[in-house]
Amino acid sequence: MTALNPSLFGKVVNWDDLPQREIRPGVRRRIFATDEVLIAHHELEVGMTLNPHAHEDFDQLVFIASGRCRYHVAGTPHEMGPGSFLLVPRGAEHYVEPTEGPCVNIDYFVPPRADLLEKLELPV
Repeated sequence: MTALNPSLFGKVVNWDDLPQREIRPGVRRRIFATDEVLIAHHELEVGMTLNPHAHEDFDQLVFIASGRCRYHVAGTPHEMGPGSFLLVPRGAEHYVEPTEGPCVNIDYFVPPRADLLEKLELPV
């Protein structure tokens, strides 16, 4: 199997080195991936449009790096702040509601999400 990104082995990458894209008003994303995992770094503004959705093919591990939010999973709100983790099971409707921001939400996807891999821009 050919590695998706062999040039990344032994290379230090900072979030600031990765392109940031606004995916909708109040939501900016950077992504990083290996063959085994995709990490999505989101900066979320209080008052952003909420986006309830579900993923049928994979679980999602959520980490809040800064700010505060209410993370809704299957109708249950979870208060989260810096250092909080939450596992969202596949198929569960979920969304994040920032309550203090900017809220930095880092999502881990194993295996990598194919739809986000298409948008991946690795640093040179």
